[in-house]
Formats: sequence, structure tokens, C-alpha cells
Amino acid sequence: MSLEGKVAIVTGSGRGLGLAYAQELARQGAAVIVNDVSQEIADAAVESITSAGGTAIAVVAPVGPTETAQKLVAAAVDTFGRLDILVTNAGVLRDSTLWKMTDDDFDTVINVHLRGTFTCVREATVRMREQGEGGRIICIGSPTGQRGNFGQTNYSAAKAGIVGMVRTWSMELAKAEITVNAVIPVAATAMTETVPYFAAAIAADKNGDAMPAFFRHDLGFGTSNDVAGLVAWLASDDAATVTGQAIGIGGDRIQLWSHPEAVETEYHEGGWAYDDLDVVASWPMQTVGEKFPPLPEGLQA
Repeated sequence: MSLEGKVAIVTGSGRGLGLAYAQELARQGAAVIVNDVSQEIADAAVESITSAGGTAIAVVAPVGPTETAQKLVAAAVDTFGRLDILVTNAGVLRDSTLWKMTDDDFDTVINVHLRGTFTCVREATVRMREQGEGGRIICIGSPTGQRGNFGQTNYSAAKAGIVGMVRTWSMELAKAEITVNAVIPVAATAMTETVPYFAAAIAADKNGDAMPAFFRHDLGFGTSNDVAGLVAWLASDDAATVTGQAIGIGGDRIQLWSHPEAVETEYHEGGWAYDDLDVVASWPMQTVGEKFPPLPEGLQA
């Protein structure tokens, strides 16, 4: 097992993608700190790991506050003596258009996703640097953070911010041999099951059937387990040279997302005055949002 002797924290791992990550890390030999806001859900997640021969304990606390980050790291160290891996997965949704989004809608999502990632990574890296043996940080992003999505101002801001922090942290932590990467998953979860476009794929997954090839191959849309292998691989010694990257995965597809780069560059001696700027309108504008092809016949919701 590639992670034998390692200790991992996975935030938001009571169910869904987070649970799949925790289970796969345990399958690969890591002792896992499961985290959820519900004791019942957290206990069930731990049972699913221990009944399969893995090792796990639960920490029930909401991600966001520094106190929760401290509690998670303390649980790893007090129970298993060390911390090697952190997966920041915890998240919530409060979708609404900009003009309807409340302060609480915005703050709640930013606090859990963005601040929660920051506080947990900060606490974990303090411990990893003290140990002096390197470490693995895996932060969960989203296609929404890469391209935007209607009705998700708060979520897109948080997920884009996470990838920005990953790039910075990969530089700051390189000397300590702590790698930091973002995973951009596309999978059937509670967050996608309400989208009519994915209804046929969601139904197949719930029935225990294989998803249609259109979803798995053409869209790169799969199950939580399709993502978990990448998370465990990034946590291993095999991924020691991979850091600062945003890697998308889903179904049968894996992708390396580019870092933002200038796509058009022009110069104007003396600088750019108002009357010189019509050139901008001639540039090929970058697209926003996800563009899905029409569903094949028979897969419509």
C-alpha cells in the first residue's frame, strides 16, 4: 500500500466526494481523520473505513474557524503521532444571482471553502514543517472556479481563490518538500444531482449501473470513486515532483488546467490613451462558463 504509515486529514468527508477520498486514502494504508458537522454521518463514514480493514477516527466540527483546524491537526498528532496529508474538501452551496445574493449567502460559502482551506492548510503546514519530512496538501477546486457559473458568485470566487492560494503555497512550501496541488473534480454528487442535464448519469449511478459513455468520455463526468484515485496518488511519494498544479478529473478523462496566461499582447509607444483602445474590441474574447454539447437522443432529462 502506497500510503502505509501515513496520516491524513480529509475535511468534509462524511459523504460524497470527501468520503470517497477518505476511503481510498485508507485503502492505500493511511490512517484517516474524517470530518463532518454531523456526528451520525461522521461515525458512519468511520465505520465504512474500519469495517473494510482501514483506520479512521472522526472529528465533528464546522470547517472555517481556526479552532477547527487546530482540533483536526491535534487529533491526527495525538492519535497517530504525526500528519502527512491534508485534503481540503469541505464545502457548502448558497446559490443565487448577484442581485439576490445576501451577505450571509456570500459569507457562508467564502468562510467554509476559502477561509476553511486557508486555516486548515496553515495549521497543517506548521505541523509538517516541524516534522521536517515533507507533506502533501490537496485542495479541492471546481470547474466553476476555473470558468465561472451562473448563480454562483460566492462559490466561483472561493474556488478560484483556492487555486490562487495553491500556486502561492507551492512556492512557499517547496523548500520544506511539501507539495500543494488542486484537484478539479467532475462527478455525480449532491451538488450536481439537481442539474437536469446530468439526470441520466445520476440515475445510472444511483441504480448501480454504468454511466452512459457520453457522460464518462465526452464530458469527463463520473462517480466519486473516479476522482479518489488521483487524490491518493497526489498524496503518495510517486507525486513528489508534482506541485502548484490544477488537475481536472472525472469519468474517463484527466486534464491539466493551464495557469492564466496573456493571450494577446500589443505595444503602443507612449502608452495607451482612450482613443487608442479600439484594438481591444478586435481581440478574440475568452469564453466564460461551461459549454455542454446537446444530449444524445435517449439521454434527455
